[in-house]
Amino acid sequence: MASFKSEPFLWIHLSGIVAFPIFLVITWFGLSTSDRLPTLGLELLLMVVIGILPIFLMQWSRPFEIFSLLVLAMKPDKISYQQRQILSLFKMPKQRILSAATAVAMVGILYGLYQLPPLTMIELPILSQLLDQFHILGLFIACAAFVGANLFLQVPISVVGVLLSNEQEFVKITPYPTEKITQDFTLAGFQVDHIIAIDPVSPQK
Repeated sequence: MASFKSEPFLWIHLSGIVAFPIFLVITWFGLSTSDRLPTLGLELLLMVVIGILPIFLMQWSRPFEIFSLLVLAMKPDKISYQQRQILSLFKMPKQRILSAATAVAMVGILYGLYQLPPLTMIELPILSQLLDQFHILGLFIACAAFVGANLFLQVPISVVGVLLSNEQEFVKITPYPTEKITQDFTLAGFQVDHIIAIDPVSPQK
């Protein structure tokens, strides 16, 4: 049996980390419409509640089920024995610690974004004037982008936690029960029997 660390889905979702800085830039772009001092506390709270909390709670209680790609997700009964062992790793206590630490780090990153100069201080007068007139829209953009930033950090960090697992211990791990996958994991996309060129391993009972 091949090493669980060669599982393509692990590396696909780990590579999602490249989207993290992109979403942070968009978040900063949206926050550039902020009044900063008068609304700093309220906006920070809003960003934490909308941008950080939902993704953190998902990873804490029902981790993202990684055997998916874009709008497709493998049906639970089509996930192989080894893949279900990997799912068991995502439910280990250390994964919750990683999720909590990542959420705390994101609060710090958010505060850091507020310390960056807004676009109104950069030589983009037309864009700055437009953003100043649409503060609520800018805040909406910032919140939406920050959700994306959290998702594309939390999921890769959880994958790192799995990849750091010991190979010898992995073979002893009980595969996650097929009937509990939908209940205990967050499945995104349309469920299909097979995702072409991504899952060459046939399911095992």
